[in-house]
Amino acid sequence: MRRLPILVFALLFGKKVSAQDIIPRAVDQPKIGRSLFSREPKRNFSRKGEWFVHWGWNFSWYDTSDINFKGPGYDFTLKDVKAKDRPSKLSWDYVNPMELTTPQFNVRFGYFIKDNYSISLGWDHMKYVMEIPQTVKVDGYINSTISSPDIATGAYAGTYNNTPLQVKEEMLTFEHTDGFNYVSTELERYDDIWVARSQKQMLTLETGVGVGAMIPRTDVRLFGVGENNFWNFAGYGVSLKAGLKFNFTKKFYLQSSAKVGFTDLTKIHTTGRNSIDKASQTIRYVESLTVLGFQF
Repeated sequence: MRRLPILVFALLFGKKVSAQDIIPRAVDQPKIGRSLFSREPKRNFSRKGEWFVHWGWNFSWYDTSDINFKGPGYDFTLKDVKAKDRPSKLSWDYVNPMELTTPQFNVRFGYFIKDNYSISLGWDHMKYVMEIPQTVKVDGYINSTISSPDIATGAYAGTYNNTPLQVKEEMLTFEHTDGFNYVSTELERYDDIWVARSQKQMLTLETGVGVGAMIPRTDVRLFGVGENNFWNFAGYGVSLKAGLKFNFTKKFYLQSSAKVGFTDLTKIHTTGRNSIDKASQTIRYVESLTVLGFQF
């Protein structure tokens, strides 16, 4: 009789142990963000905690812009000024390590804060060139001499009230060609469109929003006086972007994106007499960029 309780206890304890043994252990699954294109994740890994860096080149298109020039003896605005970019001719400069910053380029370094969100810091080196000659409307005044030391203005002296004027090289050349630099922080989102069975190749939609500083190097000649000014903090910019990212391995990718931006530049250097002469403008643009990248 003494053995019976012991036997019953052993049987009960044995069943309990056996039940615990057959319960599957929880497996930590990577937290994968849902895609706009599929309810179920197509990947078996998460990007969270990874870094990326990419480099590439751009083309830009600019909306017309009002440019205000102000200093001793003058305060005038050129309205609806036309401008374009100036991409370098196709050459070895695009891949020459000593000349990589000569063409219009993009570089960006970022970190995945979640599987489908990243934050990044980058530099868009664009170029903005005012078309010369062109006819615009002008508001304001220009004295017979301006700035200090005096600069003669010749036939351009006068008072303007929405007056048509042909701007020639003898009056003005104006360009941000070294360059129209947008240094920005961006928040990006990623949505998987297609993922290969191997999990190595994939096509992803990237969208993002950015904000940053405008640090142009502006080359100006105002009535023949000016210089290729040094880089300076001239204002700020905001941007939106969307594009396609193709991973041909888990690490390497090719990305093509379009970006629309608005910039407000209030402290543009002109004649080199930065304490008295300056210009200001807002610039709206569309940028097309293609980059090669590495994720790690």
